[in-house]
Amino acid sequence: MLVAIIVIVLLLGFIAAAQSRPDTFSVTRKAAIAAPVADVFAQVNDLHKWDAWSPWAKLDPNAKNIHSGAPEGVGAVFSWSGNNKVGEGTMTITDSKPNELIRIKLEFRRPFAATNAVEFTFTPEGGKTLVTWSMSGRNNFMSKAMGLVMNCDDMIGKQYEKGLSQLANVVEKK
Repeated sequence: MLVAIIVIVLLLGFIAAAQSRPDTFSVTRKAAIAAPVADVFAQVNDLHKWDAWSPWAKLDPNAKNIHSGAPEGVGAVFSWSGNNKVGEGTMTITDSKPNELIRIKLEFRRPFAATNAVEFTFTPEGGKTLVTWSMSGRNNFMSKAMGLVMNCDDMIGKQYEKGLSQLANVVEKK
């Protein structure tokens, strides 16, 4: 009986702790890239080019990737289905202001359903381009509970840092 009470108290404590987590999240990383704004923007605005620098592209070389919609910019769509490291989902460019801003609707279907907003901004800065990559969204109960044992900002942030570094490698070689 005492063990059951302890388990119930621990479970209620875990639920209360998860519920107390923020309802929203945001992850942002920045990098200065030694390339013209137009070159950096073009690499991100064309979803066909993401394989060259995306931190997730090499996690599953057998992933099924489908491009549809516009060839680049607003209306460009990239869908993927792969292993547990990349999951399944769709990215759609919803806003594209040349050499300034790209907004993407990011929809995950697997390993868990979620819809997030992704934004890239491009700012000329002393002969370089400052790229800011952000993602924001809502935390449901599962993501709040996962946040008790995993640091989402750290996990996604490291992938964004890797992606920005690979993006720099691609455009700086041109």
